[in-house]
Amino acid sequence: MALSPPPRTGSQLVRQRVRYYYLLIALIVAVFAAETMMHFTHDTWSRWIVTITALVAAALAVGSGLRAADLGLSPGTWARGARWAAVIVVVVVAAIGLALAVPPLRDLFHNDAYRDLRWALFSAFVLIPLQTVIPEELLFRGIVTGALLRRHSVAVAISVQAVLFGLWHIVSSIGLAEGNAGIGSVVGSGAAGQALSVIGAVAFTAASGAVFGWLRVRTGSLLPCIALHWAANGAGAIAAAFAWHLS
Repeated sequence: MALSPPPRTGSQLVRQRVRYYYLLIALIVAVFAAETMMHFTHDTWSRWIVTITALVAAALAVGSGLRAADLGLSPGTWARGARWAAVIVVVVVAAIGLALAVPPLRDLFHNDAYRDLRWALFSAFVLIPLQTVIPEELLFRGIVTGALLRRHSVAVAISVQAVLFGLWHIVSSIGLAEGNAGIGSVVGSGAAGQALSVIGAVAFTAASGAVFGWLRVRTGSLLPCIALHWAANGAGAIAAAFAWHLS
């Protein structure tokens, strides 16, 4: 007859909770450090820092006790998540197509990084999914959200990961006004324009993070989050190339 493990004492539970928060804080610091390093180095290998960090973090999360369901990867949610993902991609791509048809809105898609259609397609279907969408969703809607849901309410988990997701985009939004003519025409140039573009990007991505978090909890799956994230970034890259071509 197997013996059940002895109940944990109050001090053991406190130590476990402290270790949990230390691990979560260490993960967040490591992720932000990886993002900063990626954007301030110019070597090809550095573009994969966040991807590698996400894989290592996922391994540590599983080793610490998080399950596939905590990460939004339970096989039981795949069919439901795929249905949501398909609808999301169709709706967002259709909305982007309509926006491209309106010249004032088309200017907002002018991104210097995607002037060439072939590069935009390669980025949309290879680089953006592997370097941005999947790693970020695994980190924020998978590991961080799953860990927070173990200890906190749904509202707290969604809010915290959304704020972190917004702050995550501070570094990547530096220079946004200069690299996007449409955004630059709205916020202006110089230090003030740069500050406004960063604040706007953080606010927008935090709000997006809240939507992603809601999708993650509502469906129990990362697939809809990945679909929405890709539709915004990947389809947006292709739209940028078409916007330059149409102009």
